[in-house]
Amino acid sequence: MPEVIFPGPEGRLEGRYHPQREKDAPIAIVLHPHPQFGGTMNNKVVYNLHYAFYNMGFTVLRFNFRGVGRSQGEYDQGVGELSDAAAALDYLQSMNNNSKHCWVAGFSFGAWIGMQLLMRRPEITGFISASPPANMYDFTFLAPCPSSGLIINGTNDRVAPPPTPVRWSGSCRNSRASPSPTRRSKAPATSSKTRTWTG
Repeated sequence: MPEVIFPGPEGRLEGRYHPQREKDAPIAIVLHPHPQFGGTMNNKVVYNLHYAFYNMGFTVLRFNFRGVGRSQGEYDQGVGELSDAAAALDYLQSMNNNSKHCWVAGFSFGAWIGMQLLMRRPEITGFISASPPANMYDFTFLAPCPSSGLIINGTNDRVAPPPTPVRWSGSCRNSRASPSPTRRSKAPATSSKTRTWTG
């Protein structure tokens, strides 16, 4: 899987690009947790989401937000990170002009950024939001939600406890005609001290 450097709003962004052989393969972008709390593109959940998409036939890009790893810039309270995600999606689309489907996935802070990107980019056809921190950030912008997707929440997650995402996921109604609506899933945590799941 090639390491890539691509232009972002505040300088270079570092990523991992994993293409499929098929030129019209669907594409996915995976976003990492909070940069100021150790979040990187090499986070275990982000890494596993990346390979889950790849194994399902997607061409995938995960990258470091500004100020993380070799990505240039400084943390920008989510505003700049949303711009980074848009630049990463532009880069991914430029490499895959024939793709007919585009998904965004994010973990924790990355889920919040991913859902904002979803609302701004009509070409995104699906999403995975893992441990969305609805107790820390406002997710009310999602009503109605423009795409179908999956919201995953760990049962013992102390950062994004299950009752909070349940409240906003109920209002996340798909506004496009689609046979598969947004689904919410609880995953048992392996420990109350970790944010990884089993099952």
